[in-house]
Amino acid sequence: MKSTQIYASIFALSFLMTGALAQAASVTGTVTDKTTNRPAAGDPVVLVEPMSGMSEVGRTTTNAQGRYSLNLPGSNPYLIRVTHQGADYFIPVPQGGGSGDIPVYDVAAKVSGVSIAEHVTGVETDNGQLRVVERYEIHNASAPPTTQWSNRSFEVILPADALLGDASAQRPGAGSLPTSVKLDANGPKGHYSFNFPIQPDEGGKGTLFQVQYQLPYSSGRYSFHSLVTLPADTVWIVLPKSMAFTGGSGSGFESSPQDPSVQTYLARNVAPGHEVEFSVSGTGSFARDDQGGQGNNGEQNAGAPASGPGGGIGAPINTPDPLSKYKWWILGGLSLLLAAAAAFLLRRPATSGAVAATGTVALPGTAASPFPPAYSTPASPTARNTAVLNTLKEELFALESEKIAGTLSADEYAEQKAALETILKRALKKS
Repeated sequence: MKSTQIYASIFALSFLMTGALAQAASVTGTVTDKTTNRPAAGDPVVLVEPMSGMSEVGRTTTNAQGRYSLNLPGSNPYLIRVTHQGADYFIPVPQGGGSGDIPVYDVAAKVSGVSIAEHVTGVETDNGQLRVVERYEIHNASAPPTTQWSNRSFEVILPADALLGDASAQRPGAGSLPTSVKLDANGPKGHYSFNFPIQPDEGGKGTLFQVQYQLPYSSGRYSFHSLVTLPADTVWIVLPKSMAFTGGSGSGFESSPQDPSVQTYLARNVAPGHEVEFSVSGTGSFARDDQGGQGNNGEQNAGAPASGPGGGIGAPINTPDPLSKYKWWILGGLSLLLAAAAAFLLRRPATSGAVAATGTVALPGTAASPFPPAYSTPASPTARNTAVLNTLKEELFALESEKIAGTLSADEYAEQKAALETILKRALKKS
């Protein structure tokens, strides 16, 4: 599955932050089935090298106690992939080898306890069309914990005349990043499915899904008629101030102001199969002044979940999400990030007032800024280089995602990867 390959590359690229390569060693650990709280015996365990196309460089099988051991053939970054009941689970190999315990879950096509914690729809106009982003946070509170996965893991119903754009998914957990995925047509026009595992919640965080699309808007008015496929705690609609919103009959939408620069409407406790109806009219777009990490709307730590209502996906509470901070990557592309990263890395260190950076980036349609934040907090050269390595790591992940998804030509991929690797080598040398 392409999304599995893409997701795997996230973990391996995280090693690029360290600036010191692992020494050849071995890794041992226990694979535990968290559904049964018993060792996962007989599961295949594979050592893969993502920087060489996810090639397999080692393989073993867990014993009766769920234990495994693998020798590392070199100092490159590696991943360990465990397959349990057809689903793959990944961890990065600890630097220098050591312990690598891996939790897995039993798999079922449908699991009780899966629901939509939050469904956010952002709408704006763009060149005579509507640009729409829908984002879902899915909670899996199954007991015992079980992964929901099939070719219809999560079904969405979009307008029949929607022109699909990017789609992404993100597993729970602090180390996960959004991955590009392909929506599969499923039944009537406008019905689609994510073929992506919905793992049990981790640290209170669920699985995130997002899809972008465009709609015709020549009349200056559009009526949405959609259905939610799972119980939804909250459904948000976000609009620019200059556009008009009308809730449909029985929709239950109420104004719920969250930010003075946008309109937000909220419906609670929407049952599966309930039609979500609303209309928009007029024109308008979200402000583009929050692309630098700390925007005018008080966004903190771009790329991290916002606090307050809306929980884990951070919209629409503290920003004019879900469109404004995504459009930069949609339109800007990779070249601007490369220029920013190169300028940041190659600038001569100042004696005071050095750059403090988090260096987070993300795939198109995700909630991270492509730029380091402000030139305000002193930071050491080591911290500065680590931030750059973090940026490069995540951008390499995005590049590999686009390659696997088929959205980059071979020439584009080679050119952009060469540029990133040049900057990466310099950063590693400085570290």
